[in-house]
Amino acid sequence: MLIRVFANNILQYGGARYRCALGRGGVRADKREGDSATPVGRFPLKRLFVRSDRMDHVKTALPTQSILPDDGWCDDPSRPEYNTLVKLPFTGSFENMQRDDHVYDLVIEIGHNDAPPVPGMGSAVFIHVAKPDYAPTEGCIALAKDDLVKLLADWSSDCAIDISEETA
Repeated sequence: MLIRVFANNILQYGGARYRCALGRGGVRADKREGDSATPVGRFPLKRLFVRSDRMDHVKTALPTQSILPDDGWCDDPSRPEYNTLVKLPFTGSFENMQRDDHVYDLVIEIGHNDAPPVPGMGSAVFIHVAKPDYAPTEGCIALAKDDLVKLLADWSSDCAIDISEETA
């Protein structure tokens, strides 16, 4: 099952189109750490992280785990943990997975720069909940919460996401 994402903020799946937010750095084939760009390419869906203190059970065939207060994601290219889940406190640079806003209530890890991670080639590229105004992300793909919940019911590890510089 293929999920297609286009540079004009459209996610297409199963014959339907959804509005999405992309990185404020655009959609780029030469993704680098800190450029705020969404990477071009085809990537597998890995697992779903859920703020179970904010969300009821989410129907999905993706492997699922709760986001805990001490969960972070290493975005420090100098660390061997680069682009992986880490436990806090952590001495390198990281993103806190348990955010005060609601954009990380549902977070899908995609297989970008992970086999193995190459320092500086981008980290923490996720699919997550969009801000109400669909503000650009730091390089992720963001959908309305209701759309994401609906799509998760059909998504599994057999899905791949294809991010393109083309428009829909």
